[in-house]
Amino acid sequence: MAPLILTLTIEAEAQTYFNQLRQQYFPPERNFLDAHLTLFHHLPPAHPGIIPTIQALCAAQPRMQLLAAKMVNIGKGVAIKIVCPPLQSLHGRMRKLWLELLTPQDRQGIWPHITIQNKVAPQQAAALLEQLAPTFSPFHFWGTGLTLWEYRGGPWHQLQQFAFTGEEMAQNSPAS
Repeated sequence: MAPLILTLTIEAEAQTYFNQLRQQYFPPERNFLDAHLTLFHHLPPAHPGIIPTIQALCAAQPRMQLLAAKMVNIGKGVAIKIVCPPLQSLHGRMRKLWLELLTPQDRQGIWPHITIQNKVAPQQAAALLEQLAPTFSPFHFWGTGLTLWEYRGGPWHQLQQFAFTGEEMAQNSPAS
């Protein structure tokens, strides 16, 4: 059975923006996926507690406001750094609940980002960052849930989406 991947679901307008950047700058021969923010890279597919845990956490979680803060060099590519304390907290809760199931990579804390270019020469990544960073303006967008995927070596197969349905509080309203 294929391992599972858990990503943050984001609002359509931001998803379109990130997808356009990825389509434009990610090497086409390696670009099997839409832009995404990965929370866990390798969850066990047959574990009975994965989906109920996701369902319970999403039922209590209001949608969350994220900040696309800046473009950064990731060595062989470029990503957009994402800032969101509620996302860090949610990830920490899941990591604690699933600790014995996680790979060493997934046991680490999360560094939220959306990759728009990867697997290129470091000089090519530096050049793209130099080109794009001066025109990038930070912006807010919404995280609306979680998506569970099955990893099949190239394209991912979407298994299920889970909406954040917790009650929103006044301080979670979008900032201008």
